[in-house]
Amino acid sequence: MSTEINVDWCPGIREACLHWRDAPMLQQSLEALEQTLEQDNDACIDCAKAIVEVVCQVIVESFDNPLAPLKPKAETPSLSEWLTAAVRALKLGDIRDEKFKKLVSSHHKLSTALNDLRNHAGTASHGKDPYLERLAIHHRRSAVLAADAIVAFLHKAYLDAQLDPASSREPWERFAEQNALIDAQIGLAVDTDDDGRTTLQFLLPSGDVLPVGIEVSRLLYQLDREAYVEALNATRGMGSDEADDEVEETAS
Repeated sequence: MSTEINVDWCPGIREACLHWRDAPMLQQSLEALEQTLEQDNDACIDCAKAIVEVVCQVIVESFDNPLAPLKPKAETPSLSEWLTAAVRALKLGDIRDEKFKKLVSSHHKLSTALNDLRNHAGTASHGKDPYLERLAIHHRRSAVLAADAIVAFLHKAYLDAQLDPASSREPWERFAEQNALIDAQIGLAVDTDDDGRTTLQFLLPSGDVLPVGIEVSRLLYQLDREAYVEALNATRGMGSDEADDEVEETAS
């Protein structure tokens, strides 16, 4: 089967994997899905199920609270249990609209059907009867489309959810509204003590100061790698005599 046809089977999965591109296992599952689809291999069903499960785990990890754990208690949770945990994490069950509840319920049914199909025909999870007939193309397509629908639904809900910046792994850009509030109302000053230690002083609207001690090198390294290299080259460019003079002048 050509890749051109396969691409249209999982656009939601590809979008979610692009968003969580720093999740190695998710990326590996996507690579396996792409490969098995290209080979017309029934193992694509295992890969599709695995991607749904990993996405659920990413979402649960993003919202989990030790005081009110969201993770399933079973040692090896089922796909349905992971999906239930993800729905709870996103608080989709709190929405009272009956039509939306039916939509959530339909995705639970999709996950159950996907899991059942994987148990019956998936080749990568456990041994199968060697003479069992391979699935038809529409069976593989149905499995991948089901997984894609679930992932797309969860990913969209995740993007609409309010994340906790204290624990989120999302990039700074994800908190545009909160960033704008801080940038508009928080001032910044820099203080250096007698030992040369640098402290960033964030000036709160109340008049209080929030001090954050940080080395200049660390600040440059984390915020602007090119600036770090430029600063490093500038220090290396000072001759030994010139550097000694700088130290003496500072000491005096």
